[in-house]
Amino acid sequence: MNAGLLRLILAQVCLHAAMTGTRLAAPLLALREGYSAAAVGVLLALFALTQVFLALPAGRYADRHGLRRPLLIAVTAASTGASMAALIPVFPVLCISALLTGGATGVAVIALQRHVGRAATNPTQLKQVFSWLAIAPAAANFVGPFATGLLIDHAGPAAGDLVGYRVAFVLLALLPLLCWLLARGTQELPTVPPRADGIRPRAWDLLGQPMFRRLLFVNWLQSASWDVHTFVLPLLGHERGLSASMIGTLLGAFAVAAAAIRVVLPVLASRSSERGVITASNVVTALVFAIYPLMRSALGMGMCSVLLGVALGAVQPMVMSMLHQITPHARHGEALGLRVMTLNASSVAMPMLFGAAGALIGVAGVFWVVGGVVALGTRSVWGLQVPRKDQSL
Repeated sequence: MNAGLLRLILAQVCLHAAMTGTRLAAPLLALREGYSAAAVGVLLALFALTQVFLALPAGRYADRHGLRRPLLIAVTAASTGASMAALIPVFPVLCISALLTGGATGVAVIALQRHVGRAATNPTQLKQVFSWLAIAPAAANFVGPFATGLLIDHAGPAAGDLVGYRVAFVLLALLPLLCWLLARGTQELPTVPPRADGIRPRAWDLLGQPMFRRLLFVNWLQSASWDVHTFVLPLLGHERGLSASMIGTLLGAFAVAAAAIRVVLPVLASRSSERGVITASNVVTALVFAIYPLMRSALGMGMCSVLLGVALGAVQPMVMSMLHQITPHARHGEALGLRVMTLNASSVAMPMLFGAAGALIGVAGVFWVVGGVVALGTRSVWGLQVPRKDQSL
């Protein structure tokens, strides 16, 4: 890993941590002020909602302007959102903060992924850089909530005092500025000139490419599997009589395993193909979902959680590598935008669908149905192909 890539990874950690910290503090503050669980649910949905609508324009903007301009917009939005929450910590402002920090994260992710993908010189390097970059969200999911929780409990006169929340939001407002300091010196890559005929291609034309549609479907399968585990595991753990701390430990084991496999992937990149890794992930995911509901002990569920984390954690770098190889260089940002839009729309809708399905067929039934869908989708994975005319991009 070179110094430039390390700075970009740390920059993404800082910006993403501002969002994950706000995602912890804002709902807790809303509950402290007496708002209902339904209101908190709406507040949480706003973090993903902005990305659904901004992803495609953000991708097009990145295609035209490169890395620094979109990143500066994201930094400004995230810092403004957290600052507003620190200055005026009331529910309507918290909703605006959720929209700003969530949208900023989506814009930054697209710009960063597009930049590192274009900087890679061959397919092996693509897998390596995306494996390293994929560690950033995992690290941010720990750093943001952990630092925020400590400040909420210890920065004020008493645990959970409003002063602690204000101090936490101030820190979260400073993190995006650190992101900008880390990334502003990155050298821009040459922009790809527009088409000679002057016709502006439509983003939906990308969906006309069979391989892009197939890759998007495969990525959605893995994302839905991630969502169902995060949503349904607490319900299953409650049915098994596990404590809240034990359920949290199981979710933590899943997150650690997903991050750990991404550390190992750069070493394995030259020895494994994208299609092979994604196929193996699909098979393991389907098998784990089949046996997960049969586990009665915390140890058995923990083993399933770790296996699932390894399987699903390996997928994103492979998907990103393939996406950059099967889409035109001038439209990488648009392709990334479509991907982010699709996955975030799914993340908004899937929990409601899982909840309704769980009430109808039971928690175990949800695991088995999703596992069956993933198993059937393995055929689509095996049909994935990338151009192999040469090894340069």
